[in-house]
Amino acid sequence: MELRLADRVVVVTGGASGIGAACAEAFRAEGARVAVLDRSASAPWPADVTDEAQVAAALDAIAGTHGGIDVLVCCAGISGPVGTHAADIAVRDWDSVMAVNARGAFLSAKHAVPHLRRAAAPSIVLLASDSSLVASEGMAPYCASKGAVLMLGKALATDLAPDGIRVNCVCPSIVDTPMSRADMGLAAGFDGVGYPVQSPDEVAALVLFLASPVSRPVNGAHLLSDFGMAAKSGFPMD
Repeated sequence: MELRLADRVVVVTGGASGIGAACAEAFRAEGARVAVLDRSASAPWPADVTDEAQVAAALDAIAGTHGGIDVLVCCAGISGPVGTHAADIAVRDWDSVMAVNARGAFLSAKHAVPHLRRAAAPSIVLLASDSSLVASEGMAPYCASKGAVLMLGKALATDLAPDGIRVNCVCPSIVDTPMSRADMGLAAGFDGVGYPVQSPDEVAALVLFLASPVSRPVNGAHLLSDFGMAAKSGFPMD
């Protein structure tokens, strides 16, 4: 399939590692001009997505350098405490996860919009999670933040439809990234764990489809990538 992404200017937040890095590489392979925005000091465009001034300045600079912005992909995210009961979550941990995952996506979209309005076939893709739809024990901040990202995507799609800016979410289940390995104590990887795990490249392929003009009718939607796990009923058969 020809995705028609060549020469389009794509901003990927959180693009220094994990899913973000896979997205950046996949867009480059399609001939896009990719700007990686990440809190890492070594990133091409260093910025903390929780800081409005930094986000605004970085996006304005990217647009100035590349002549605009066509696509925004929001991959910046953290998991926060994993395996901690909701009643034991520290407020600072709650606020940190919500700031990066939800506020970061909002600020990135907010300050990309003036540039996207001038683009042909502009698109925003938010990285949500299957945790936007189903909860996992011991992950209350992450689940709440990703639920916020999912609804942010719908709200943005509604507000930005008159501008022709599409907004969609990808909702993957477990992805083999350094963050997920650390969260689950699996430094050597997920081989033999007994449950399905997807690769960052597989998620990136879904992001590219939603970002591409070929998915023009798709707006305000979420693509659940979980091997069909959420489709299975818990009804007892025995």
